Amino acid sequence: MSKQANKQSNKQPSKQKVSGVILIDKPIGMTSQQVVSKVKYLFKSPEHDSKKAGHTGTLDPMATGLLPICLGEATKFSHYQLDADKSYQATILLGQQTDTGDADGQIVAQKDVPIVTKALLDSTAQAFLGAQQQIPPMYSALKKDGKKLYEYARAGIEIEREPRNIVIKAIELVAIDAHHIQLTVTCSKGTYVRVLAEDIANALGTLGHLTALRRLEVGDFKVEDALTLEQLEALNFRSRFDPLLPVEACVNIEPKLILSAQQSSRVRQGQRLNVTEQLTSDLKAYILNNVEQSIDHTGNLDNTIVDEQNSSISQAPDSNSRDNVEQLPSYEIPIDIRLVNEQGQFIGLGAVSLNGRLQPKKLIQL
Repeated sequence: MSKQANKQSNKQPSKQKVSGVILIDKPIGMTSQQVVSKVKYLFKSPEHDSKKAGHTGTLDPMATGLLPICLGEATKFSHYQLDADKSYQATILLGQQTDTGDADGQIVAQKDVPIVTKALLDSTAQAFLGAQQQIPPMYSALKKDGKKLYEYARAGIEIEREPRNIVIKAIELVAIDAHHIQLTVTCSKGTYVRVLAEDIANALGTLGHLTALRRLEVGDFKVEDALTLEQLEALNFRSRFDPLLPVEACVNIEPKLILSAQQSSRVRQGQRLNVTEQLTSDLKAYILNNVEQSIDHTGNLDNTIVDEQNSSISQAPDSNSRDNVEQLPSYEIPIDIRLVNEQGQFIGLGAVSLNGRLQPKKLIQL
C-alpha cells in the first residue's frame, strides 16, 4: 500500500459541527464561561464537534437568568445580541454600600433608610427613564492598558473612567419591605445594573447594593423559553438538539435578498454583486430608512467598546467606520441584509446599498 493510500485509510472521518443557539437559564454561582463549557460538553460526541461556542453577554456569578449560547456557525452572529436591549429583575438592599456594588463585596459605608413610599418610588423611577450617562464601576472586566479594572480595584487603585451613553427603556420600582426594593428594568447595551441600583438608592436619600439579579430578556429571547443545565443534561443526546434554535436566531434583521445559485456561489467567493434589479420597493424603503438613521446618529453614537470580556475604556481603534459613513454619498452607504438561496435557506449576511451593490459579510457553511 502506498504512503498516500495509508494516510487516507488512517484519516479520521470529519465530525459534524454543532451549530445553533441554545437558551440557558444560568444558575447562581457559575460564571458565564463555565456555563458555555458545560453546554459544549453536553453537545459533544464522537460524531459531533462542539468546540466553537460563546455567550452573548456576561452575567456575574451571583446573577441568574437568560444566557443565550451560540454554537458553531451561530457564533458569527452573536454580536447582534450583544447589541440588543436587555431586561432584568433585581433586588436592592437599602442602607449599605459595598465596594463591588453587590452582595459579593465588602460593606464600605452605611446610611439610614428613609420611609419609602409608592409615590417616591414612582417618581424616582420616572427620573431614570430615557437617555443618560453612566460611569462603569471599578469592579468590572473593562480594560485599561491591558489590565481589567477589577484587578486595579483589588490593588486599591482607582482608574478614571469615561461615562458611557445608555438608555433606560422601561423601569419599575416596588417596595418589598422597609429595606428592600425590587427593580425591573429594560435597558440598552452596556448598562450596569449594579451602578443603576446605587444611583437609585442615592436618589432615595440613602445607599444601596444588589442582593439578587436575574436577566429576563435579551432582545427577543425570553428566560421562560430557556432550559436549565440540569434539564438539558437530563435529555438523551439526540433530544438535546430539539431546543437548538437556528444559526441565524441572533440576527434581528427581517428583510432578505434571494440569491440565485450562481450569485450564492459568487458571494461565497467574496465577490461583490450588482443586485439592482432584485431591489423591490420594500427593500429600497428598508435600505433608505436605515441610511437615514445612520446619517442622523453618526455624530451621536458611543464609540466606547462595551463587550465586557474584550473591552477597553479607551476608544475603539476601528471606529473610523462612522467617518466612512459620513464621507459616502447616501446611495453608497451599505446596510446589512439577510441573504437566502433559492430554496429559502439562510446563507449569511451581506451589506447592500441603494445603488444595488451587494458586499458579502458573514456567510455560513451549509
